[in-house]
Amino acid sequence: MKKLFFLSLACMMVLTGMGRAQSIRAMFSYSTFWIAGENKPYVETYLSFDAWTMHFEELPSGALQARAEVMVVARQGESISFAKRYEVASPTVGSLDEVDFSFIDMQRFSLPNGIYDLEISVKDKYVDSAASRLTEKLIVAYDAQRPQLSSVQLMSAATPTLNENVFSRGGYDMEPYVSDFFPEQVEEMHYYYEIYNIEREVGLEAFLTVAYIEERATGTRFSGVQNVVRRESASTVPVYGTLDLSALPSGSYNLVVEVRNRDNQLLLYGRLPFFRSNPSVEGGSDISDFATTFMGKYTDENELNLYLESLYPIASNQERSVAMGLIERRGIEEKQAFLYHFWQKRSALDPEGEWLKYKERVDYVQATFSYMNTKGINTDRGRVYLQYGPPDFVRDEKNYVSVKYLHTTHTSLANTMQQEGNAESDMFAKQAQGQIFYLPYQLWRYNKLATDDPNRVFLFWDEHRSGLYRLLNSNARGEVQETGWERRLCRNQLPEDVVGEVGEQFNRGY
Repeated sequence: MKKLFFLSLACMMVLTGMGRAQSIRAMFSYSTFWIAGENKPYVETYLSFDAWTMHFEELPSGALQARAEVMVVARQGESISFAKRYEVASPTVGSLDEVDFSFIDMQRFSLPNGIYDLEISVKDKYVDSAASRLTEKLIVAYDAQRPQLSSVQLMSAATPTLNENVFSRGGYDMEPYVSDFFPEQVEEMHYYYEIYNIEREVGLEAFLTVAYIEERATGTRFSGVQNVVRRESASTVPVYGTLDLSALPSGSYNLVVEVRNRDNQLLLYGRLPFFRSNPSVEGGSDISDFATTFMGKYTDENELNLYLESLYPIASNQERSVAMGLIERRGIEEKQAFLYHFWQKRSALDPEGEWLKYKERVDYVQATFSYMNTKGINTDRGRVYLQYGPPDFVRDEKNYVSVKYLHTTHTSLANTMQQEGNAESDMFAKQAQGQIFYLPYQLWRYNKLATDDPNRVFLFWDEHRSGLYRLLNSNARGEVQETGWERRLCRNQLPEDVVGEVGEQFNRGY
């Protein structure tokens, strides 16, 4: 009887900070491989950073760049088997408008067979905040005497190698796809794995590698998506393949890889779970099992659409694209599945707890900031509240009039105008005595944002006195920073380059 060996695969996780505000965000996964000739296992770690959650600093060249400090530790009990601290630099950009991208870091290191606690710590180098941390169980188990599979690694694509680099394998550059989520616009799945010691089972005979997709809940194979290739026996056989996902409906699936001998007997087997969102294709796998999770209690489709839309301030571009597609499509099961998957990635131990904390923000925003036909989550104040949490201080002014002398430049300007016989000198003289009228505004201060410096301020204004406040200015990274914002707030009563009383409030943060 032929022996059947199973492949153990690592999970994919999102690294986020534990603070109130959104911190540096990165997707993490790992794979294990083996160098047959040296009987040497090794581990690869993959981090995909969301650049828009990082702080960019100006280089001497004038370009902007973000940097992350990463710590990787493999432990067995109290003993450290491997440790590495290093920095990851983002691609450079010309302005903050160009940071809407992700970038990959890959590390490779050797570990003997064993069971480890793999600890990953990621921190924005330019932000004084706590690091994002993750601990995952890592099993390294390779046997020189029997056939085995490496981990199955998903790839964004494979291109011929022009210059050897860390992504190079067998003449190709293979960039890892560090996610288990495949949105509609990703139409192909690229995968890579290695087969070891297969000649001990089949000798010099050729064998088959098979890859297909099955529904996770039922094990039913999805017809029409399969890759079967004849391979020659060797001590190490690299396998790179592609599966067409364009016709795969939304749902939860497994990528299954098999090794079979010429008599079609199954020798090796591996499975990698993933989630597909493809609203344009009817049908779908059986995802009704998500109805038994905490998301199953939400059965009103309008409510589910609201919760999907509420994710925009904290979701990646890929996740936002998927959520928008689901909102446009009828059916609650896919929406329940996506929402569960979203929060499970952010907290595998307590996804419901993470969701309920966020839901408190959504409920507050809807109740407090909704305006006529505009949902609270779609207002500027709602977006900021969802993204950063409740502010530490709020100043709410409906009819504010400055009550003290302004910047001395203002008084000097009034005197100069009077000497020159300017007819508007009296008006500016009154303004210099504090008679500046401001439109309604709210000033929000955050003592600490995980992705930025302390004392970040957001100033919202009600331009038309309608009750709808828009973000006018902020000193937080990546937010609206408008020159002359205070002049707009007081309808140009202030001369240019003069700091009024509200400007002083903004600078103080109260």
